[in-house]
Amino acid sequence: MSYRTAPRSSVLARAIYGLLNPIPFGFFVAALIFDIVYARSAEILWVKGAAWLIAIGLLVAVIPRLINLVQVWITFRRTVTGADKLDFWLNLFAVVAAIVNAFVHSRDAYSIVPAGVWLSACTVVLLSIGHIVVAVKRSASGDFIHE
Repeated sequence: MSYRTAPRSSVLARAIYGLLNPIPFGFFVAALIFDIVYARSAEILWVKGAAWLIAIGLLVAVIPRLINLVQVWITFRRTVTGADKLDFWLNLFAVVAAIVNAFVHSRDAYSIVPAGVWLSACTVVLLSIGHIVVAVKRSASGDFIHE
């Protein structure tokens, strides 16, 4: 008689994902704050800072998104819940919005207002909803250790 064990995710992949996943959210929230301050003050420092924050947030977001892609769609398809898939799609759309926002922030001076503010807000809202969905799923299942 053979017993099939449920696939387990890599401890290293979970550790890297857990370490790097919240970092882009912080960069994108800071970029939103910088965009709002720039829209109010028109001081060029704020828009340049927001552009850097968006670029760094996108660079850091690559690794956790790739780990999430593998975990959700390639290796653990049988054990993935709808909340995991929704979180994946929300994060993907947030990254796409941040990429478009990076291009908007490459414009000159005040031409990023209001598009830059709206794209920053969209990115932060999508990431926030994704984090809330995962938190609700974990609290409902009582699973605070596994991804």
